[in-house]
Amino acid sequence: MAAHASGQLPAPHGQVPAATFVEELFGHLPRADQRRWALAYMQGLLSTPGKKSVRRLAATVSTSPTASQSLHQFINASPWNWKPARQELLRWVEQRAQGQAWTIGLALLPKRGEHSVGVHRRFVQESGRTLNCQVGVGAFLSTGGMELPVDWRLLLPDQWRQDPQRRLRARIPDAAAHDRQVWSHILDLADSLASRTRTTLPPLVADMSECTDTAALMLGLSQRGRDFLLTVSNSLPVLSCARSAGRQPGGPGPAAPVGARQLLSLSGSGRHPHTATVSTHDGATRPVRILSGLARLPQAGPCTGSRQHIYRLFTELRPAGAQLSRMWVTNMTNRRMDELLPLTGLPTVTATTLHDLGTHFGLLDFEGRSFPGWHHHMTLLSAAYAYHRLAGSTLLPPHAQASGLRSA
Repeated sequence: MAAHASGQLPAPHGQVPAATFVEELFGHLPRADQRRWALAYMQGLLSTPGKKSVRRLAATVSTSPTASQSLHQFINASPWNWKPARQELLRWVEQRAQGQAWTIGLALLPKRGEHSVGVHRRFVQESGRTLNCQVGVGAFLSTGGMELPVDWRLLLPDQWRQDPQRRLRARIPDAAAHDRQVWSHILDLADSLASRTRTTLPPLVADMSECTDTAALMLGLSQRGRDFLLTVSNSLPVLSCARSAGRQPGGPGPAAPVGARQLLSLSGSGRHPHTATVSTHDGATRPVRILSGLARLPQAGPCTGSRQHIYRLFTELRPAGAQLSRMWVTNMTNRRMDELLPLTGLPTVTATTLHDLGTHFGLLDFEGRSFPGWHHHMTLLSAAYAYHRLAGSTLLPPHAQASGLRSA
């Protein structure tokens, strides 16, 4: 789920008046000045170069000396509900883009100090460093080459969930103080999307290779009847569903769990090596050798019965000495491999989108400390990105709204 560098931000498509777009998403806000500040904040995110601090955003959209204070008030203190705006954003996006999959991205947001809501020390395996950061869990609609963020959750470690004073200062609602890990946030996002979408649910794709409790996510999605494809750790404990692997060699007991990659290397594990075709970034295709096998989770009991969840593990076979390929698991066991392989590239697209959100749209620049403020910022950030990618980013020129903006 880590971000990778990308090139220039893609050009926008078409033109839709920004005021019309904001009215659709934020029309539920009770006051006209709140809706104007929503437009101003989005304008600032799209138009302000470099760091997107509230002060710099305000300077972009207004010449008023109080604009910065008012914009900060609108984002961090004004008690408006962000959920209706995200519902409208999802509807707006689905009307203009056909989803290939839902993808999940993990956004690491470095922070200074200890007062930003959810901030904690976290080891980042990719960089080999421990960061002081917030962690956002985002849901993206993947349309094939483009991913659009539509919903977010904020990871709250124990010190934030269990400290009443911190929760009070950060305005963390009781519903957000329950035990939440990355996998449970993903399930919550999956449930939310399922209840709000007006289209057929596509598969959910996520990179879980550096996350714990992947099995809990697999089981939760399976129980909900949701198709998924996950990158998993090579050591994910699984049991083979091959008939010859049901018992320990030379013993009467059932087989012990093994790591996912080890299972595919065992003889008699039900693995199925074959050749499939995958598309490359330049539109060409190349053959790949795939090793796959059926497996189940150890806690699910014997591999029999109608209620058992069976999964397909697969990975690319590479020459001896080459870097190991990623390990994937899916519950779409009846899908052809040439249908599954295009989905395996989506986490890279998600990572690129997160990088673009950080570089061009202020993902890393939120300065507030409150839980509602964080969600306000992420909602407007997502709206700005969707507007740029699907409607065009031409807004009112800087300072054009100055006379109409007042305190939220």
